[in-house]
Amino acid sequence: MNSEHYFDWAATAPSDEKILRESLEIALQYDGNPSATHKIGSSARKILEEARASCAKSLGVNSNQVIFTSGGTESDHIPLLSVLNSPKKGRIILSAIEHPALREECAMLKKQGFEVVSVNPDKNGFICADSIVENLTPDTLFVTVMAVNNETGCVQPIYEIADAITKWAAGKKKPHFHVDCVQAAGKIPLDLSHKGIDSAALSAHKISGPRGIGILYLSKPVNSFLVGGGQEQNIRSGTENLFGAVAFSKCLEKYYLNEKALNKQAKNRFEEQKEWTLDFLKKLKTLEKCQLVPVLREDFSEEAQSKFSPWVVQAAFVGIPGNVMVRALDAKGFCISTGSACSAKKQSRPILAAMKLGREIQDSAVRFSFGSFTSQKAMDELFEAVKEIVEAF
Repeated sequence: MNSEHYFDWAATAPSDEKILRESLEIALQYDGNPSATHKIGSSARKILEEARASCAKSLGVNSNQVIFTSGGTESDHIPLLSVLNSPKKGRIILSAIEHPALREECAMLKKQGFEVVSVNPDKNGFICADSIVENLTPDTLFVTVMAVNNETGCVQPIYEIADAITKWAAGKKKPHFHVDCVQAAGKIPLDLSHKGIDSAALSAHKISGPRGIGILYLSKPVNSFLVGGGQEQNIRSGTENLFGAVAFSKCLEKYYLNEKALNKQAKNRFEEQKEWTLDFLKKLKTLEKCQLVPVLREDFSEEAQSKFSPWVVQAAFVGIPGNVMVRALDAKGFCISTGSACSAKKQSRPILAAMKLGREIQDSAVRFSFGSFTSQKAMDELFEAVKEIVEAF
């Protein structure tokens, strides 16, 4: 992939070729099934556990809290579907801005008799801790709020929400709090060990790793609804993906931002991107038809911008349908999207609708997303291409 004019990193990141090649070379040396008891299998198991320990070190958690999965969706599903093992069907609370992996699965659980409560964000796309607490009930089993929204880039107050749920649950059973960190891990400083965060989902292909490998962080084991051969502590059965685990460990080592022990190289790149994105936002606002989404993104103060991931920008160009802007830029050699790749074939924009944005904004909004290989020069060229298209309309 020519990543120079690729601005759909939130969908998937261009591969870190060096990491993938190194990881494949390692995997090719260990062909055995890591769960087999013979020497070849034991050798593969050793490499797998070394990868797990490396991931845990990067994430700032214990090795036994790292469960390898097939990706972000499965890492979301495992803790959520564990509610099916509950003696009684209770309440599930999710934010209205969740990824389809959680939003659609919660809809399925609702059909099975669970009470599902969707909590709307404010006009700027943020979920308030108080709005979560207001919906907690004694029979609440599960709460989920994503760390960074994949369309707006809004950084959600997950630590405040974790603290608020913990405080509410004092003296009674605490509902499981899950955080989808797919757009946060390797993008913004993150502390999975924060008390009250019970589980989190991560995906390698969002930070230049291979597709088909994810991590489920679990503060303590869950009673998995899906069972099989018993791999991954009987939480995620299935033959382990050795290549994927090794590659993910190397990607986390290179890109992950841990709030307690910041990776200097990743931190410098993060600070650099904040400057470039702010400059990009200011340029977009010079275009008459442009409205940044949400409106708070138009506040260029450091305090306001700190509430957003610098890797994701959403903007609406009034009068230009989003799919038209995507095709027009594609014709010029630039890749962007209108939102989540997992919802690309659907016309609805549930996240923007939950923010109560008008139909015109929903229809014309597009997403620009960046990554570690993005250059300032390429972002300048992207703006000029957008400007040409807007002026043509």
